[in-house]
Amino acid sequence: MAATMKSLLHPMQHHRDKKEGAQSQHHAGPLHDRNDSAMDRPREEEKRTLAQWEDTKHPLSPDEIDIDPDKKVVGHSSKVLREEDFELIKTLGTGTFARVWLVRLKDATSQDQDKVFALKILRKVDVIRLKQVEHVRNERNVLAKVAGHPFITTMVASFQSLESLYMVLDYCPGGEVFSYLRRARRFNEPTSQFYAAEIVLILEFLHEREGVAYRDLKPENILIDAEGHLKLVDFGFAKKVEDRETYTLCGTPEYLAPEVIRNTGHGTAVDWWAFGILVYEFLVGQPPFWDQNPMKIYEQIVEGKVRFPSAMSADARDLISGLCTVDTSKRLGNISGGAGRVKSHAWFKNIDWTRLYNREVNGPIVPHLRGAADTRNFDEYEPENEHRDAYTKELSDKWDDSFRDF
Repeated sequence: MAATMKSLLHPMQHHRDKKEGAQSQHHAGPLHDRNDSAMDRPREEEKRTLAQWEDTKHPLSPDEIDIDPDKKVVGHSSKVLREEDFELIKTLGTGTFARVWLVRLKDATSQDQDKVFALKILRKVDVIRLKQVEHVRNERNVLAKVAGHPFITTMVASFQSLESLYMVLDYCPGGEVFSYLRRARRFNEPTSQFYAAEIVLILEFLHEREGVAYRDLKPENILIDAEGHLKLVDFGFAKKVEDRETYTLCGTPEYLAPEVIRNTGHGTAVDWWAFGILVYEFLVGQPPFWDQNPMKIYEQIVEGKVRFPSAMSADARDLISGLCTVDTSKRLGNISGGAGRVKSHAWFKNIDWTRLYNREVNGPIVPHLRGAADTRNFDEYEPENEHRDAYTKELSDKWDDSFRDF
């Protein structure tokens, strides 16, 4: 236990102290050798498909989502797209090995000028140096499988150049839920119920259709789209676990489940614990377990005693208590009935789950936007470093196979 605590302390920071932001570090390097003239027609067709998706995008049914990504309209690996097909407008977020840009298709027609995307660019050499190859592959492959879900960021396509990896994602101009929560201090119960219900639909699909544990649920990883609905982003920690347990230490201190801290093995149940913490934070304005010292947070989590404010409704308390149960065999969402038991809880009695999935219910927070490419809800970022380490032939020979899915 002590060793586990020590390893938890080193790599993590309070997510309130340092927002990780979005991800990526741009590179305009050469592409793999291609016959450009032979690729021109397929590239133009691919670009038209991107524009058409952005124009008519609609939620796919679970059965439509759960097919081979290469047979879907979204989520596929493109062998013809390249960075030069996009106009880079503004950086939306940066990380240690990635940068996310707001982009539109280059030379877009007047009717396509407002069709914008978020382009995540990851430098291969940095991904390798930081030992993130497996996380990046997991993220790309999970996003491919779930593309088309109404409340998960849609990876429209992925592609690669000699030196970089790319994911074309839908753009959510509302920014992070975290920002709205901080401005409001707390959400009222109807707003909390609406957004919590959309997250339940996400977890139901990830766990029960795909066997995927998300493992990093927190307000900073939830964006609001132009219509006021949620989009879950940043799948770097997502992992297909199915009925197995995994032991990787990952997540954010305030949201870690007890079994992660104890390093006793964990599965999809960690997401239901984190969901309980999230609902609490929606309603109260801060998570139930918090301290300046991460060690104190871990001690509180392992003890598992949630203290509720007197103003919180009885139904909300009961839901959170069921989710934040230390014993995973008794944790709501992980017990018999799975997500169905969560959906039937009294706190969600006013939710029409079918209409919600189909986005037929208006979101409670609709961002005020000047247009499709409005970036007012995103921070300003420094230009990227001009110095870039080369992706050498030696690296290419060793690692190219690991990036084949892109």
